[in-house]
Amino acid sequence: MPCAPRLGSDDHISPPAPCHPYGVKILFEGTAGPEGRPAPGCGCASCARPATVRRRPARILVDGRPLPPEGCVVTASGGERLLYAVAGSVPEDGPDAGGGFAVVLIDLLDRPERLGELRRRGLIGEGAHVVAVGIDHRAPSEAELERRLALWGARAVPDGTVLDAREPAPARPPQPRRTLLLGGSRSGKSAEAELRLLAEPEVVYVATGPSGGGDPEWLARIRGHRDRRPAHWDTVETTDLAGLLGTARTPLLIDGLGTWITAVFDECGAWEGGAAARERVDARCDELVAAWRRTRSRVVAVSDEVGLGVVPATSSGRAFRDALGRLNQRLAAESEDVSLVVAGRLLPLPI
Repeated sequence: MPCAPRLGSDDHISPPAPCHPYGVKILFEGTAGPEGRPAPGCGCASCARPATVRRRPARILVDGRPLPPEGCVVTASGGERLLYAVAGSVPEDGPDAGGGFAVVLIDLLDRPERLGELRRRGLIGEGAHVVAVGIDHRAPSEAELERRLALWGARAVPDGTVLDAREPAPARPPQPRRTLLLGGSRSGKSAEAELRLLAEPEVVYVATGPSGGGDPEWLARIRGHRDRRPAHWDTVETTDLAGLLGTARTPLLIDGLGTWITAVFDECGAWEGGAAARERVDARCDELVAAWRRTRSRVVAVSDEVGLGVVPATSSGRAFRDALGRLNQRLAAESEDVSLVVAGRLLPLPI
């Protein structure tokens, strides 16, 4: 029977250590990070909140034997494979090196995009148990932890839980097909949009804004967004959102509609143009709303909430504000999920 190779901090599987037959009964004696949750003496807001769930430092037993704290891969006597991926440890092997994992125990507060990468490589199937471990004050609260894990197709379990890998995993909750996230400048709306799709095996990031040209500040902003995105995501730069929505077969993240309207105003000559130019802008918006309504792909779009500031001083500024505000309303009416992001906090906007 295969041994249980340990995972090194360089993300490679190190040579196997002496091992013994493993079963498929998994006991979670502790599910937190090294200090537990809440961490004793920690003054952060997460640890200071009343603890609805207390967690001991991670200690996970398979068939009564503890898994090594640095992570490992285990093959049970029935052929079931288990991945224990702590911070910084993900195996390099593919499906041909033993098949996918029936159970994945993973620190999702470290780099949740690792889950999407594992799915992309075929190492996690739809029926796998995906359980978060290493839970600590990186999660603002248990409620926020549960929200994020539901988005990623994972779950947390209380200390003392016993899991049998042969039992079916809970079904991954369905996600809304169309999500619109609104917010002001630096509100955290783009980060929230990225969070929604981090665990997906394939994502197309749609950049609608200018490339930056010679503007160092804009180039730095674009670079920050790019560095934050998972490496396995694709990027498309386009203003043809209607065409992309009609042909996409993988999830889309559109960032954002404010820069799209800016580009449409440029293309239609609407900044200083008359009624005919503004009608061309309206036609492009009609086309986008129709494509948004018909799309079969999952899409998360970011847009600026422009109605909370002062009235623009120029006619073109007011036309821009009005066009984007109307577009936001129309897309919200065609979306299953709409939220406002303020100071990094999510405010769902129900119908």
